Amino acid sequence: MALDKSFFDKADAALASADNLLATKYRGDFGARQPIHTAYVPADKLTATTPAQWGEIALATMDEHTPTAKALATAVGADIRGVQEIFDRLGAKIKTQPIEDLRIDFEDGYGRRGDEAEERDLKAAINVFKELQTPFIGIRMKALEAVTRERGLKTLDQFTAGIISNGKYPENFVITLPKVTFPEQVDVMVAALEVIEKAHGLAPGTIRFEIQIETTQAIMDQNGSVTAAQYIDRAKGRLSAFHYGTYDYSAAAGISSAYQTLDHPAADYAKSVLQVATAGTTIRISDGSTNILPIGSTAQVHAAMHNHYRLIRRCLERGIYQGWDLHGSQLPTRIAANWIFYRDGLAAASLRLRNYLSSAASGTMDEPATALTLARYFLRGLDCGAIESSEVERLTGLDEAGLRDIVLKKGVI
Repeated sequence: MALDKSFFDKADAALASADNLLATKYRGDFGARQPIHTAYVPADKLTATTPAQWGEIALATMDEHTPTAKALATAVGADIRGVQEIFDRLGAKIKTQPIEDLRIDFEDGYGRRGDEAEERDLKAAINVFKELQTPFIGIRMKALEAVTRERGLKTLDQFTAGIISNGKYPENFVITLPKVTFPEQVDVMVAALEVIEKAHGLAPGTIRFEIQIETTQAIMDQNGSVTAAQYIDRAKGRLSAFHYGTYDYSAAAGISSAYQTLDHPAADYAKSVLQVATAGTTIRISDGSTNILPIGSTAQVHAAMHNHYRLIRRCLERGIYQGWDLHGSQLPTRIAANWIFYRDGLAAASLRLRNYLSSAASGTMDEPATALTLARYFLRGLDCGAIESSEVERLTGLDEAGLRDIVLKKGVI
């Protein structure tokens, strides 16, 4: 044998840094739930009944404009069979969990109103916070650009202190940091969170945040490097997601307002870069929003629904599983697009996973990446309500714990 222990030791030493990166930065998705959307609500508009109000708007939109499965299928341009399968369950989802991820907005949706107004609305939001029962919740603070920096950091500090005073720091709480342009802004965010954690006796790394990608410099820096990839390292393990900002990013890229859409080539490029930068990490991506709302006449509502459904489906097919919603009337198409997507591929995915499990049992292994991707598919479908637990067990022989085990083991059985 030509290679001896001395060579193996040298190989281990040479690849120690690469091994560490794979074990830490590229340890893969952790398999926990990702919401299908984030709903942005201006802080001054927030009440304890906000999620229910969004649900009521969604149901009223359906009752008036898509009261049957056929009407909804016509509106969104989907196969009636797929819509019929999920139509009767849509109402229950909207009534019980209309909003999966609620973001209390102190940024663009709220505006600059001065310290007195923002602190008044901030205190009111803290009081309402404990009554909100969405699976995920957080705030969008103001940017760390010079003009809004101090106000943004004050709101971050005060809101965090307020929710901690109401009890322990919520595990489902996340902070959105908008308009990040340079890595140094991420450094300041991390430093602020370290000070806040220490002041409240929280374990280091407890407070996590997500970054909105709204400037071209967030994709590529002055040297031609991918800036978002630098954000990941500078966040020191606190970063949970990148959210694409449709309109600010499009404007920064010089795109005329009439063409600032989620499917513009510039938007696709930015999101493709983010996908490459985050692949293999625990950081997730959210698509942006469309401001074309399904309100008005039935013809106008159907046109907006068709556009929203098309954009969500397109996003899902490209491997981005979350987006923003701006209004309760967008919930029917958000949920329907996700549910139909997961149910469309259910039979084929079930067969592939069964075959993989059978091959593993017989000693003939397919690629672990196959099982990993399939397990994630089922888990996302389960998490959003598109697929029932009993279906997964019947079709694949695995329960939810078994699927999550595949994800944690990166497909190795």
